[in-house]
Amino acid sequence: MRSIPLTLALGAAVMLGGCVVGPKYKSPAVNSPPAFRGQEDAAQPASIADLPWWEVFQDQTLQGLVRIAIANNYDLRIAVRRVEQARELSVQARSEYYPGAGYEVGVSGGKNEELGTPTPNNGKTTAAAILGLGATWELDLWGRIRHMNESALAAYLASDYARRGVILSLTTGVAQAYYELLELDLRLDIARRTVEAFRGSLGIFQQRLEGGTASRLETTRAEGALASTAAEIPEIERQIALKENELRILLGSNPGPIERHALLLDQTVPPGVPAGLPSALLERRPDVLQAEQAVRSANAQIGIAQAAFFPTIGLTALLGRMSSPLDDMLAGRMNVWSLAANMTGPLYAGGSLRSKKRQAIAAWEQARLEFQQTAMNAFRDVSNALITRQRLEAIRVEQQRAVEAYKEAVTVSTQRYQAGKSSYFEVLEAEQQLYPAENALALTELNRRIVIVQLYQALGGGWNLKNAEWSGPPSATPAAPSK
Repeated sequence: MRSIPLTLALGAAVMLGGCVVGPKYKSPAVNSPPAFRGQEDAAQPASIADLPWWEVFQDQTLQGLVRIAIANNYDLRIAVRRVEQARELSVQARSEYYPGAGYEVGVSGGKNEELGTPTPNNGKTTAAAILGLGATWELDLWGRIRHMNESALAAYLASDYARRGVILSLTTGVAQAYYELLELDLRLDIARRTVEAFRGSLGIFQQRLEGGTASRLETTRAEGALASTAAEIPEIERQIALKENELRILLGSNPGPIERHALLLDQTVPPGVPAGLPSALLERRPDVLQAEQAVRSANAQIGIAQAAFFPTIGLTALLGRMSSPLDDMLAGRMNVWSLAANMTGPLYAGGSLRSKKRQAIAAWEQARLEFQQTAMNAFRDVSNALITRQRLEAIRVEQQRAVEAYKEAVTVSTQRYQAGKSSYFEVLEAEQQLYPAENALALTELNRRIVIVQLYQALGGGWNLKNAEWSGPPSATPAAPSK
């Protein structure tokens, strides 16, 4: 007969087990375009994002730098610790499914007390002891614990997607900084060659001045052009040092030089870069996936808020021995046990429960809108990269023509000046036009490579790589940065 209340409670739990309150999660709708704007061909499932990063960035030095960054970068290591914290919080939430068990041991002695509790006993001095095991368990009738687990799991997955976002940003960030460093090397080479060209023109003007066939104006103008260009060399060297420091920080190292042997123009640009389907982008980009997990977590929070309206049913159990006096501890009549069920619930909370539910709903709507906005931004990023790539190809063709034309103009004007058929203005003008044209072409060559980096990141490149595979192929050996 004593087990009837417990049996009734368990029976009620079984009958009400399907009474989970709160909305079921449904992924928010996103209006995906049929194809990315700027896509040259019809949308195809294949995408450059399917390739591992070492097949996109094939420079051996760059690959070594990326591997070092993945191993040592502080932002990535911090993100990993965030994932670990979220994982443990998820474990803590899951533990709510199971009964909690504990023990109690107590020994006391005193007058008019028992186990530390004042108890009138005619002024007798007694000693007492208790030894017991207890257990408590909350019946998850309304899905409060279930929603807590769903929210914690979503937070864990969001942190893991955030970590993948960090590693993708780190990989592409190292690649972009490396290409920018090579572009600075190219600009430094152009500046030095231009200085030598101006120095040669100055030598010609000085010879003609000494021969009495030129004026001092020619030499001073040539000397000014030489000095102004030469002044750019230390500025470019300064930018190189800063870029090396930036790259070293990405590698998790102190500021210092970066050893490199390749040239910017040695970095191949793939002739075709398939973007894949826009709908697949939602399943690949880490920030989009992270935003969706935030929606899932917010959806679960609505269920938690709604479950707070209903009673909480708990079961408790106690088994042990209690003795007063101590001599009876081992006697069978000193056994203690109990089984109990309890139910608690709100009657009046001043509107706080409804307010919490409305707050949870508003938070879910915010998370949904942020997810949809993140998806739209992802479509924009891919489209921008595709359009930029197309236009850069056309820009490069025209800039290459301009550079070749200015080079020929420098040669022809110098020959004409030496033959006395033109003034020094033609020579200086041709040389002064060539230098910015070469710099503009160098910048375009840099952008042609960076846009591939940006497209790879925008598409969620390496989405199919497992965590351990991001460090590169097994046969790869990380290179060390120059000390």
